[in-house]
Parts: sequence; structure tokens; C-alpha cells
Amino acid sequence: MISIATQGPAGSDSCQAARQYAPDARLLLFNRIADIFDAFLGGAADQALVPVYNTREGEIKETFRLVSQLEQGYWIDNVVLPIHLSLGAIAGGGLDLSTIETIVGRSSVLRQCDEYLDRHFPLTTMMAVQDIEAALTDIRASNRTTHAVIESEALLKKHGIPLIAREVVPHNRTRFAVLGKDLAKSSGYDATAIITRPLRDRVGMLADILGEFTRRGINILDLQTENDIKTQKLRIYIEAEGHIDDTLLREALTRLEKSVIQESNAIKLLGSFPRVDMRVKQIKAFGFIGSGAMSRWFASRLENEGYTTYLTGRTSALRPEAMIEMVDVVVICVPISVTADTIRQYGRHLRDGQALILLAGESENTINTAFAATSPGVELMLVHNLWGPQALTMKDKNASVVRTARSGAFCSEFEAFLYKHGADIFHDSPSRHDLLMGVGQKLPTTISVALAMTLAQHEIDCLDISSHSTLTSLYGILAMARVHNQNPRTYAEIMATSGDGRKIVRSFAEHLLHLIDLAESGEITELCRIMEANRNFMPPAFLHNRMKQAKAIDEVLSHSVIKGDWDS
Repeated sequence: MISIATQGPAGSDSCQAARQYAPDARLLLFNRIADIFDAFLGGAADQALVPVYNTREGEIKETFRLVSQLEQGYWIDNVVLPIHLSLGAIAGGGLDLSTIETIVGRSSVLRQCDEYLDRHFPLTTMMAVQDIEAALTDIRASNRTTHAVIESEALLKKHGIPLIAREVVPHNRTRFAVLGKDLAKSSGYDATAIITRPLRDRVGMLADILGEFTRRGINILDLQTENDIKTQKLRIYIEAEGHIDDTLLREALTRLEKSVIQESNAIKLLGSFPRVDMRVKQIKAFGFIGSGAMSRWFASRLENEGYTTYLTGRTSALRPEAMIEMVDVVVICVPISVTADTIRQYGRHLRDGQALILLAGESENTINTAFAATSPGVELMLVHNLWGPQALTMKDKNASVVRTARSGAFCSEFEAFLYKHGADIFHDSPSRHDLLMGVGQKLPTTISVALAMTLAQHEIDCLDISSHSTLTSLYGILAMARVHNQNPRTYAEIMATSGDGRKIVRSFAEHLLHLIDLAESGEITELCRIMEANRNFMPPAFLHNRMKQAKAIDEVLSHSVIKGDWDS
């Protein structure tokens, strides 16, 4: 039987959390968190369980300071416990609240109840006590009718204190850390906590540290900074996704010490443990129709968030019809040309209370098809991710989200997943999405393909282009090369999408022919007028910012051309 040191009294939140973690454990109860650590480090207890975070109070500073001083042992697990606090007084339910002169509670509990106390007892004295059980015994024995207590309902009833109000602080949860002697093994869904020793602060230190995690696609779950009490130097606490044995995380920590902080032994490992999420997740499982690279890309990241995922396709043993019965959210991720047919085939299998998320590059027709193919109780949303499966992360990548009248809690949770991972989310109507995709994807792709056809028709050697081009004209050449260096099916699907994006391509073709006629007729004045009108249409800020970007690209292109890298 293991022994766990935690905070009393018997029946306290800490006791409940310890029982939830290890029902058969022997509990050693202490009033002070420091005494819990002493018992653990001194060998009196096999493990320790201490509060580290509360949704109302925030971080428990004392705990973090003590955890950072661990010379032996690690943070190995977590317990999240709903906290139910009630108000009680000897006088009971018939009490006139205005007669309460003092409200007693543990300091942490009083902080959790700040909003409630400010609203209902703005002028009442608050008395923080360390030993709540002794305080309750004294209030009862002394018949202190002007005193009220905030604690758990069970503890108030244990001491015969009648309830005045139940659940005074809703949505209140506390995270408890479990400390053990040995580092926890990887569970596949982990987080790692580190803390730096006191550092010499410098401009950009924190940004550089975070950058090492960001560029590797490692999400930061928690970040705290404070000055060390003794030295007043900066200390940084970071909780990041992944286990200490994960290659990317080890690389990030090694890089931090060697290149960013540039001090050996600057990082102390506090522990790795199964990841805990203080958010309330409603989705348990996602099912993908389509088992291609993009489906696998999303599925792996959802699994890393603790969701169960299923992939189905033409050759999978698990068929889509059976998968739909097993999940909360169905995601259709197939080529654009077959998206509508896929929706019509499988939409009827979804039941009310599920969600259908469409990862698609065409909106209006796709959504209309989904409305017709699914029952009214099925949530519905379209997401167009503007990145491919080669992307390491979603950070700073664009995502067009088309919500519908049937987008509910499941859809919002998936959108929150995109946001958490750094995607830049833009909300569009179906027609606006298709029109802007015409500008951002359909037209540039069409131009790139037409340009390559033109070069081939006139037998122009691509290696000769750079010697006869300005830096500006090279932009189009780069786009052409990029399109033709990837799967042609992807770009053929983009060009063939229906919707308002087709207007853009046809309008461009009409304007192009008009400009050709003017140029061949020598209409310089008219061409200048058109360009002036175009410039007046574009906001000055747009022109300024895009020019800055163009100059930055020019620098790269100039360097490549000078070095001879362009054609190598």
C-alpha cells in the first residue's frame, strides 16, 4: 500500500483528489503545503499530492516554488477535481445575511470566492484560517452566530453547520499535482514541466525561448515568470506538450541551454506526466471519411489532444457506415471533385446530436449538399485549411471557416482546436469564401498553368528566364515552378471548382484581352489611366505593406541570383 502526503482535514478537496488517484492509499494529512513536501522528501510518504492550479484562483505560487526546489522526485501525474463550495452558519437558512459580521475560510477558498463575496458581502470581514477543522469546531462550540463559513458541504455537515447557500462558485475546478520518486513513463499523451534556474535577463530572452518550441510545433500549455526571491533574477516555468523522451522536445531543451540561454544546467526538469486539460471537452471521437495525407495529418494532431480518431477510405477494413456509429464528429476530407458525392452517400447515416465537418476547398455547393443530405439535428461546418500535409504546424497558417445555422458546440470545439494550434481563422459566408478562393487559389493556379503552356509552345528554355527577367517578373516564375512541382491532381481540382470563384478567372481573362488590345494599339494614355484607377482602388496601407513584403522577397531573390543559385 502506497502512502500519500496531502492537505487535510479528512474529507478535504485534497483528500478527495488523493482517493480519486489511489483509492486504497494511506493518507498522511497536513495543514501546510510545506509540511507535505517535508514528509515526501524525508521518506515518510511514498508520494505527495498538492494543489497547483485553480480555475478561479490561478496558480498556487507556494506550490510552484516548492516544486522547483525538489532535489529528488518528479511531478508524475495530475488529478482534476470539481470544487463544490457552500456557505454555512449556525443560524441556518432563516438567517438575515446582514447580521453576518465575519466569514471564515481557508485563504485559498476565500480567493476562489472573491466574486461571490464582493457581490453579497462587500462590507463583511474575511478571516483566513490555516486549520479549518479547528475553526469549525470553535464556531460550533462558541455558538458564534455572527460567523459564517465557506467550505465543502460535507465538511459543514460534519460539524453540524446548517447550509445557507449551495455551490456559491460554479465552474470551479482545481488541478492537483502528484509527486513521486521516479520519472513517469510515456503514455502517448503527455506534458513536460521545466523551470529555469535564475537567469540574467536580456532583451528578447523569453521570445527566443518560446521560439524554440514554436518552430518545432510544440504547444506551450502553461507559462509563468517571476523574479527569484533571493537573487531577483528571472525564473521561467514552462509546461509543454510531449514527454521528455520525445525527440523534438529534447532538441528544444538542448537548444535552449546551448544557444538561447547559453548557460549549462540552466534548465531543471520537474517531470513528465499524462497531460491534463482543464477545459471541458464534449467531443470524444472523430471519424474521417478519406484516409489521405491531409486526413492523417489532422488525425495525428487530434490524437495528440486526447481525442480518439478513426480513418476510413476505399481500402480500409472499417467502413464509413460503421465508423459513423462510433464517433461524435464525422470529418469528410476527400478530393474536391468527389466531396459532394461523398456527402450524399454517407450524410444520411449521421444521427441527430452528431456533427459533420467538411474539410473542403469549395463552399456553397458543398454546404448546400450537406444541408440536403443530413438531418436537421446534425451540426454542420466547413473548414478550408490553406496548408498541405507537408506543414509542420498550423502556426500562422490561414483557415477559412464557414459556420452555418447548424454549427453548434462540437463545431466550436473543433474551431477552438484550430485556434489553439495557432491557425489564423477567417469567418466567411459560402459565397464570399468561393469568391476569395477564386482570387487566392483558382486564378493564380490558372495563370501558372497557362504560363507553363506558353513557355512550352514557344520552346523557351526555363534556364534562360532569370537572365532576362526583373525581380518582379520572377514572382510569377516562382509560382509556376511551385505549382508544377506538386501533385497535378491537387491543382486540377482547384481550377475545376464551381462557385463564385469562376467569376474571378473569367473576369481576369476578359480584362487581359482588353489590355492586350490597348497595348497592341499603342494606347499608352488609356493604359496609364487604368493603372491610376487601380492604384486609387487599393488602400494606401495595403500598397505600403505589400511593397515592404516585396522588397524583402527581392533581397532573397537578389542574393540567389548573385550566388548563381537560381538555376542550380
